[in-house]
Amino acid sequence: MTDAAPDLSAFPITAKWPPRDPRAIQLYSLPTPNGVKVSVALEEMGLPYDAHLVSFQTNDQMSPEFLSLNPNNKIPAIIDPEGPDGRPLPLFESGAILIWLAEKTGTFLPAGAARYECLQWLMFQMGGIGPMFGQFGFFHAFAGKEIEDTRPKARYADEARRLLGVLDRRLQGRDWVMGGDYTIADMAIAPWLRAMRETYKGAELVGWDDLANVPAYLDRFLARPAVQRGLNQPPRP
Repeated sequence: MTDAAPDLSAFPITAKWPPRDPRAIQLYSLPTPNGVKVSVALEEMGLPYDAHLVSFQTNDQMSPEFLSLNPNNKIPAIIDPEGPDGRPLPLFESGAILIWLAEKTGTFLPAGAARYECLQWLMFQMGGIGPMFGQFGFFHAFAGKEIEDTRPKARYADEARRLLGVLDRRLQGRDWVMGGDYTIADMAIAPWLRAMRETYKGAELVGWDDLANVPAYLDRFLARPAVQRGLNQPPRP
């Protein structure tokens, strides 16, 4: 980066969450499974970042400032002051952010055919594990548990069980999704496993104890120091 601090004032979100260090990546997030994907990646990659808490309790995600960065009103979102062309890069969707950060640093995303194999497992999380686990959590642990109809929870529990089986088979003989190499696919998948086991308390309903490889995989992920740092960013009040 140049010596002069980047000017991020063109982004309305910076009026609500002023940069503490405009040279750092500005992260707008909350420590949810989707949110910590990016904070873990930033910690693993050693990139400087400013973590700004987007509080759902006060509907920060619906504020005009946040919507100016992510019109889909979801966390996480970032502004990287040093984008591909040297200009600030605004970006939302956690998977897209992970790909950008991996390409920016040349880390955690293999080259050649393995790149696309890694990306397919990232998409497996984005299209399967995230949405299905999230719906299960809603009907099992949050407001949806008050619904008397048992079919929605059963539907998502069955699909979560199926997806866990797919992952468990993939991990047979592998430490990480891509084998010996830890990648952005792991950073995307493992936070949702943690949510299933520790936040939703859904292990019994999705056959967690019958899995041969997933529990140890999650424990390996959680043992990483950068993961432990990233799980608490941005800090909650």
